[in-house]
Amino acid sequence: METILVTIDDKVYRMACDKGQEDHLTKLAAQLDQYIRHLKNNFGEIGDHRLSVMAGIMILDEIEEIKREYKKLQESHATLLQKNQEQDRHMIQIVQETTKRIEKLTQELRKDAHSLNLQ
Repeated sequence: METILVTIDDKVYRMACDKGQEDHLTKLAAQLDQYIRHLKNNFGEIGDHRLSVMAGIMILDEIEEIKREYKKLQESHATLLQKNQEQDRHMIQIVQETTKRIEKLTQELRKDAHSLNLQ
């Protein structure tokens, strides 16, 4: 475990994290600091606990919005995948029908060529 110092709302906190996660944790702390500063700018000094709760709710609201967007993207992806599969089946059918027509025409041409050679 590694130990780093992060600053949130002008207060320094010592935090532990896995080795290699120091930058990630520092960025997360900076984001939380931004939320708290935003709230302080809008509501003033309303207490650390209340600021933390409000910041947590804002973050959870953003997470929920991202989940909703992700679900919509999954549904769109499923719809597009289904349409793509239907188009693939249709194209396979067209290729098969075209192949049969070409084979039939080839047989007819061979018959015509054979009958021309016999005459």
